[in-house]
Amino acid sequence: MIDKFRESFKEEASELLAELETALLDLEASPEDTELIGRVFRAMHTLKGSGAMFGFDDIATFTHEVETVFDLVRNGVIPVSRELINLTLAARDQVKGMLQADEGTGTWDSAVTTEITVSLKKLAAGSIQADVNCQTGTEVTNSQVSSSESTLSGDELTTAKQFDPSSEGVTYRIRFAPVENIFMNGTNPVSLLNELRGLGHCCVVAQTRNIPSLTKINPESCYLFWDVVLTTTCGINAIQDVFIFVEDDCELKIEQMQVGTGDISGDYRKLGEILVERGDLSTEDLGKTLSGMKRIGEVLVESGLVTPDRINSALTEQNHAKLLIKERQSQEVAASIRVPAEKLDILVNLVGELVTVQARLSQTAALKNESILTSIAEEVERLTGELRDNALNIRMLPIGSTFSKFQRLVRDLSNELGKEVEMTTEGAETELDKTVIERLSDPLVHLIRNSIDHGVELPEIRTAAGKDRKGTVHLTAVHSGDSVLITIKDDGAGLDKDAIRRKAVEKGLIQENAEMSEKEIYSLIFAPGFSTAQKVTSVSGRGVGMDVVKRAIDALRGTIELSSKRGNGTTITVRIPLTLAIIESLLVKIGDDRFVLPLSIVDECVELSRTDIANAHGRNLASVRGRLIPYIPLRERFRVTGEVPDIQQIVITRIDGIQVGFVVDHVIGEHQTVIKSLGKMYKNIEGISGATILGDGDVALILDIQQLARREELAERLAGGHRELLAA
Repeated sequence: MIDKFRESFKEEASELLAELETALLDLEASPEDTELIGRVFRAMHTLKGSGAMFGFDDIATFTHEVETVFDLVRNGVIPVSRELINLTLAARDQVKGMLQADEGTGTWDSAVTTEITVSLKKLAAGSIQADVNCQTGTEVTNSQVSSSESTLSGDELTTAKQFDPSSEGVTYRIRFAPVENIFMNGTNPVSLLNELRGLGHCCVVAQTRNIPSLTKINPESCYLFWDVVLTTTCGINAIQDVFIFVEDDCELKIEQMQVGTGDISGDYRKLGEILVERGDLSTEDLGKTLSGMKRIGEVLVESGLVTPDRINSALTEQNHAKLLIKERQSQEVAASIRVPAEKLDILVNLVGELVTVQARLSQTAALKNESILTSIAEEVERLTGELRDNALNIRMLPIGSTFSKFQRLVRDLSNELGKEVEMTTEGAETELDKTVIERLSDPLVHLIRNSIDHGVELPEIRTAAGKDRKGTVHLTAVHSGDSVLITIKDDGAGLDKDAIRRKAVEKGLIQENAEMSEKEIYSLIFAPGFSTAQKVTSVSGRGVGMDVVKRAIDALRGTIELSSKRGNGTTITVRIPLTLAIIESLLVKIGDDRFVLPLSIVDECVELSRTDIANAHGRNLASVRGRLIPYIPLRERFRVTGEVPDIQQIVITRIDGIQVGFVVDHVIGEHQTVIKSLGKMYKNIEGISGATILGDGDVALILDIQQLARREELAERLAGGHRELLAA
């Protein structure tokens, strides 16, 4: 049991250390921010108290010293200085080392801990003495300093008012009654209701009492109207915008409801009160009804005072309000729970298996052509889809969780290189699968280091060039379809394409007279061992880094592109899939075998006839709307035997900004692919990144598009035969 609690402390401590680093870096930029000072103090206080409770006495003793100093800062006795930030960051690293040492994954030096402690005490003593001398003009003895330290020991934790950043929203009651002929102008009321659902938590009740008998009904008329209860943070203007084009063709009433104001522990309005407030029942009729012994809804319907659909609408509003109040109460109790990552991995694996079984069920239902079985299969497909999306969303984390690490990297590296660099971020809330974030961290570190080392100039050089002496590295993340675009942009010197070309010729990567576009020259940076650094340093010059980055991005089924303008900086764009567990793909067929391509990199599919092949004169090039696109015949690449169709298909993909085609016999269509590894025996097979199980139980191989393209030496084809054919 003790081990379980110790593990819980380690998890909490890791989160606190990440929070501590972020707070310290922010505090360096805003040294007068009392809230940031409080965050640092509370993090140290929690580490001290929890560490002592679970047997981490070294951590408790050490953090107590740092906490004492920040209590002095919190009380205005000593100021925030760069030296204090440096010492506290070093202390944070020491605590991390202590935790890693306990797990057997790292070490820590007690001499460094002692050195940090002594430096912190000297800093505190010097600040107190200077402060008192300034105020009284007298000297302070060591015993007085010790007394001050003892008095402000920080043993009492100051609690801050908790603030929930997520707004509770406002609840509205909406009645939407369109005119009968609303269908005639092309308006679909259901689309408007779906727009309302997109604004927040929404309950919709259809009122049917105006529907005439079957003999009198007009199928082109709308007899329904709707009561809606909506809780949203978007405001009433957003609701009115939904109906902006039909406001003259409907009766629209929007009222704000008072739900959960003040003490949210109380119940919402009674059913009768709601009906009176809506105008569906008079106060006198309510009073008469309440004298009965039955439920009010039953009595009202039996007496004919209110129709059943109005009762249903009022009950829906009541239940919506009760649910809202209950959710707010539960949020106060616990906003989240901690679940081990291994359990989430097991859940996603099981969901993947379920997706495969569901595909088999759907295929079997289609073959049997039985309505009951088809209905069941469709319902299972819907539920499986919702379960899949929710399971994958559970593993999603905001990429901003790694941004703080990059802030520290920029700070330390710029100090080491004698540069002044500021890092700005955007899109920290963008979410990615936790596995992707973990595997993406190291490549991003390499890219940011390169931007600072090779991109941003020294302050004096920037000043001479008319720039601000402080350089900027801007990191952004944004969703783009089923991928995330991560951009690293610096305002440094930019890439020297002539120097890159000379180094590539020197290393034998290209011929001296090779014709290459600017983008192709920049892509040479990713070649193994490539470096334009004039000397080897602790940061660069060994030719190791960008090729590792390229391989890591390729392993994530991502792409990386470079663009630069000499003197104005460089932009690196990385496109990464949201998740590595389940992907949308394109299913194709070659002979009797089926293969899968990631749909995110597919641009289009075009036909390839025997005539097209003959007109290319032996070159694997296809003319698509006036553009020549190189292609790889996968039948030849995989040595598939059998008769070749008269008309094949080219699946055109985009790799590092260049379009490349892959010739297959047939394109079957889109497919939801659950990725399975091939196992150790087949892990080194080129051109294949995994496999998936199809609905009929067969296995389809997942193609590694980047690897196939590299193997075929497409860069050489583009630089040679491609341009020769263009010239002809």
